[in-house]
Amino acid sequence: MNFADHIVHGLAPDTDAFAGATVNSDVIDAAGSGVLFIIYKGVGTTGTSTVTVEACDDITPTTTAAVPFTYRTNTATDVWSAWTAATAAGFVTTAGSNHIYQVWVDPAELAEEGYRYVRLDMAEEADGAVLGGILAIVLDPRYQVQPTSLID
Repeated sequence: MNFADHIVHGLAPDTDAFAGATVNSDVIDAAGSGVLFIIYKGVGTTGTSTVTVEACDDITPTTTAAVPFTYRTNTATDVWSAWTAATAAGFVTTAGSNHIYQVWVDPAELAEEGYRYVRLDMAEEADGAVLGGILAIVLDPRYQVQPTSLID
C-alpha cells in the first residue's frame, strides 16, 4: 500500500453487522489497480456469512453480476492463510472472534462484465451476532485525491 491508495468506508462497524439475507458494502469505484476489502470480525463466536463480490454498473447499483475473487484469512494473531481463489459463489466465514479477511478484486473481473464498480456482499449463514465492519482500499486509483493544503 502507498499513500496514494484510496481508503473507503465499506460498512460501518455494528454489533450485528452481517445479520440478514444480504448485507452489502458501499459501492466502490474500482478505477485503479484493484480493490482490497478488509472484513474485521471482532466479537461473535457463532455467526457465519457467505462472502461474495458483485461487479456493479453504477453506484446505485442498477445491475450487478457476481464475480470471482481471491481471499485470505487471519484467525490468529498475525497468522495468515494462503491466498485462495474463490468462484463467484464465494466462501463461508469461520465462526469465531477476532478474525480478519482480505478479499482482493482484480479490476479485470469487473471489466469482463463491462462494469467498473464493485461491492462486497455478506449473507448470514449461521445466525449469531457478529461485531464487525468492512473497509475498502482502492489500490493505485486512477484519479489521485487532491491535497486540501500544502501540508497534505
